Amino acid sequence: MPNSILVTENELKKQEKIMKEIAELNKNKNLFYHIETYGCQMNVHDSEKLAGMLEKMGYKYTENIEEADVLLFNTCAVREHAEIRVMGRVSQLKELKTKNPNLIIGLSGCMMQQKTMVEAIREKYPFVDIIFGTHNIYKFPQLLWEAINSQTTIVDILEDTKNVIENLPIKRDNNLKAWVNIIYGCNNFCTYCIVPYTRGREKSRKPQDIIDEVKELAQKGYKEITLLGQNVNSYGNDLDEDITFAKLLYKLNDIEGIERIRFMTSHPKDISDELIYAMRDLDKVCEHLHLPVQSGSNKILQRMNRKYTREHYLEIIDKARANIPDIAITTDIIVGFPGETEEDFNETLDLAEKVRFDAAYTFIYSKRVGTIAANMPDQVDEKIKHERLEKLIELQNKISIEKSAKLKGKTVEVLVESISKRDKNKLTSRTRTNKVVHFVGDEDLIGKLANVKITDTKAWTMQGELVEVIR
Repeated sequence: MPNSILVTENELKKQEKIMKEIAELNKNKNLFYHIETYGCQMNVHDSEKLAGMLEKMGYKYTENIEEADVLLFNTCAVREHAEIRVMGRVSQLKELKTKNPNLIIGLSGCMMQQKTMVEAIREKYPFVDIIFGTHNIYKFPQLLWEAINSQTTIVDILEDTKNVIENLPIKRDNNLKAWVNIIYGCNNFCTYCIVPYTRGREKSRKPQDIIDEVKELAQKGYKEITLLGQNVNSYGNDLDEDITFAKLLYKLNDIEGIERIRFMTSHPKDISDELIYAMRDLDKVCEHLHLPVQSGSNKILQRMNRKYTREHYLEIIDKARANIPDIAITTDIIVGFPGETEEDFNETLDLAEKVRFDAAYTFIYSKRVGTIAANMPDQVDEKIKHERLEKLIELQNKISIEKSAKLKGKTVEVLVESISKRDKNKLTSRTRTNKVVHFVGDEDLIGKLANVKITDTKAWTMQGELVEVIR
């Protein structure tokens, strides 16, 4: 693979020119695209950029893959299950390609940053037309043009880019809430994680570029933004400006039109008092902190290279709750990490009991080729992993139900998001603490803030009654 490169203004102008040329060729044609996205919110936002470029080139979105002229899979490499799903989907496409030889099939994302994976795809699935990674999305128009005019698979993978690419077209998945990247990459090198190898080193966007994007979103009527990064707490460390993540929140909080600000994900080793105080003091920053703990055992945390202890993690939780009493705290937990004993796992259960997370995303450890943990001794038996996962899920479900039940009878502020998918007579809304509330209401309430009285609760979703519209 080539080394990291500096993407120049001339290169971006070249891609803009290609987009215009393809759009001209596609004029008066009824062409469609379909994108399937796997993995994290960063991938979802990358897919919005790919969709933006495709629409600028004259393609329209379709839910029906058999109708598509361009079919893209934006992949994830964090867990083995996601890779298996992608490979299973791709294996089914040969018949589709036979029916429509002009169909362009492309694979992008974190999976494609792995050299062995690229070689396997080229060998097993020669009908794939384009393979590209996470760092050269900006180059997609050129890759699409080459694929249209070629009989071979176009492969273009960069190890990294030295600069952040701004102003790519975006077709947002939602007209009320928006993802906003603030930092790319990761410097932490947790021993189980492939992300630093697929997403590269940390690169912060300039604060003014972020502010300008959020102001534009506000002008377009967006009410909520979620700031994205593998570790948002590291924001600004690589910039020659007096800026931190907390200081960025203060700047964004002043933007008129935006009602709510969320962010993910935070790394416990970088949580600062300044951030906790910003969450406490800024009226638009929601009272929800997603703080992956991964394990409750200091031994396992050290083997994971997480750079904090359970004691430090509990101190952060105590400080957050002391300053923000109504804060909701969610987390990620991995069970069955190499060397995890029953005692280590019980320490994780104990931590979950002590913290009482509002919700936890729980995972069985799976080997990622290229990570340190993949070669560690004392790999845990699969049966034991599944048994531990079931115990953890049972405990967390019990805690989540108990925490949500405390809201019954209370009135909470919600942002009304959409008509409920399950009950067309109800609206779906979300509290500041990120819990979902369904209630009966008119469609014209979508996009408004309202007070709703909670009438029934489950682990994370609730039923309510409209009390009043705020604005």
